[in-house]
Amino acid sequence: MDPKKLARFLMEDIRPGFGGTVCPGDFLVAGENFGCGSAMEIAPMVVVGAGIQAVLAKSFARTFFRNAVNLGLLLVACDTEQITGGDELALDLEQGLVRNLTRRVEIPFQPLPDLMKKIVQAGGVIPFLESDEGRALLPLL
Repeated sequence: MDPKKLARFLMEDIRPGFGGTVCPGDFLVAGENFGCGSAMEIAPMVVVGAGIQAVLAKSFARTFFRNAVNLGLLLVACDTEQITGGDELALDLEQGLVRNLTRRVEIPFQPLPDLMKKIVQAGGVIPFLESDEGRALLPLL
């Protein structure tokens, strides 16, 4: 399966044609329990294939969250009420802030634990475990 080819079907049931409007680096903004019903890795894989920088949602389904981290997809749990379509956003992982540059609002979020952040930054659990830092952790696992 080629995630980039599958990306055209992103959110197809909810918003037909949406996948074709996504540009690399875009944010996907959602509400409560994003990813519910998506127990397979294909769901976050399609989001990654679309080039989404991060998914911002009020909350995430647990299995989707874990699969997303394993594939290197950044998930940010925050209040998305102050974000509307077309808003320009900036993400500050160190400060734990989503900056809505359009509305001039800062939205705080709880940053990922360090290990999860490293996995996402590496592009997923496999690339992380292949890195020097990941290989150093293998004897501890």
